[in-house]
Amino acid sequence: MSAKTISHWIDGKLSERTPERTGDVFNPATGEVQAKVAFATPAIVDEAVESATRAAASWRSSSLAKRTKILFAFRELVDRHKGEIAKLLTLEHGKVTADAMGEVQRGLEVIEFACGIADLQKGEYSQNVSTEVDAYSIRQPLGVVAGITPFNFPAMVPMWMYPLAIACGNTFVLKPSERDPSASILCAQLLAEAGLPPGVLNVVHGDKVAVDRILEHPKIAAVSFVGSTPIAHYIYETGTKHGKRVQALGGAKNHMIVLPDADMELAADAAVSAGYGSAGERCMAISVLVCVGNAADKLVPMMKERIGKLRVGDGLDAGSEMGPLVTRAHLDKVRGYVDRGVAEGATLVADGRGLRVDGRPGGFFLGPCLFDRVTPAMEIYRDEIFGPVLSTVRVATYDDAIALVNRNPYANGVAIFTNDGGAARKFQHDVEVGMVGINVPIPVPMAYYSFGGWKASLFGDHHIYGRDGVHFYTRTKAVTSRWPDPRHRGVDLGFPQNR
Repeated sequence: MSAKTISHWIDGKLSERTPERTGDVFNPATGEVQAKVAFATPAIVDEAVESATRAAASWRSSSLAKRTKILFAFRELVDRHKGEIAKLLTLEHGKVTADAMGEVQRGLEVIEFACGIADLQKGEYSQNVSTEVDAYSIRQPLGVVAGITPFNFPAMVPMWMYPLAIACGNTFVLKPSERDPSASILCAQLLAEAGLPPGVLNVVHGDKVAVDRILEHPKIAAVSFVGSTPIAHYIYETGTKHGKRVQALGGAKNHMIVLPDADMELAADAAVSAGYGSAGERCMAISVLVCVGNAADKLVPMMKERIGKLRVGDGLDAGSEMGPLVTRAHLDKVRGYVDRGVAEGATLVADGRGLRVDGRPGGFFLGPCLFDRVTPAMEIYRDEIFGPVLSTVRVATYDDAIALVNRNPYANGVAIFTNDGGAARKFQHDVEVGMVGINVPIPVPMAYYSFGGWKASLFGDHHIYGRDGVHFYTRTKAVTSRWPDPRHRGVDLGFPQNR
């Protein structure tokens, strides 16, 4: 029996074209190909953009009331179908059901934020800036915008983009990850059911061919991206070269500083949860523990004990706490980093390379790995591994810890665990990172703030969602207005002045 083919969503319906190329969509828990996904040619991307362009003229003029009504309906449909969406995430990404449900919930929060667009998009007004002259500003949509999203959050990250872009009056072309594309199609169908006109949201699948056409297409005004730093840099450089507004969120090497006075039980729970949740395939995962003074002597044994009790298995199994990695190639890459860490001289406290999951011999499983006595010169410290590999670096002082974090080229998220309020307050001021947690290991902002890092973790001037998202998907128009009255003042060739 041949695998099903996941098609593009263009102009309010699934494409019926026979694809020239396809990619494999795996079930990471079994290692089997469960579907094929159509890869877009430049012509398919053009078709999606033309659909979005046709829809843009009427959608930008649609009332805020209509947009809000559709978004509220979409919110209800996503909530009603969240179990179905979560199951698709588990089947194609591998994350456990609880994690998948959490992903959908965080996406819902951005949809709910976008439902408030009537307030978020308000401009400013000044009366009588000059005699009988008023000035005001309005925020208007850009037109056709696009999103290129990663495999690790196939539902949530697209929801960080298209609900807000659509609420602002834009039309949207989404290129989700080809590794787990089904959630985006289901959400597009739910938006259509909610009343979204055809062409306002289009979904095209594919690889670099599709990405490059999006980046160079003259009718796409802006591109949002989340992924690795090298690709984020490429997206930003290529998109801006073609005259587009670009926000490109890159990679991370998130540190968690543990001071000697911290609640070690709390810190151990947090580090294991944040390091191994979703098999470490999170841009906000903790990947480096920075233990100050004797903190590591207390913390590492506690973590080893907790790691030994973690249940790794098929994400659909109720007892599983951590699932597989997304592909065989990624599994091999992450396992290679563990091998190199050992070769470089780090102490491997917990070794997940020998893990075997009953009944799933072909699955892409790697057990949790914990290193101690890692140094900044080691490859496992320098690189974003994106797997269940946690490194422990020992430093003598708080100042050493801050210096270590601030030297790192990545600056996405960071956390500190301490019971000292003064130290925590100093930390949030001193650290050069975009998102900060104090006794919170994964400081992902709520939807009414904005998500984004600093340095090599972000290319562009805007963070994603929140008010930054509204500003990214709109541009300001300033209007100066005077209505004629019977008292004409005649010709005046002087430079206009306020009077």
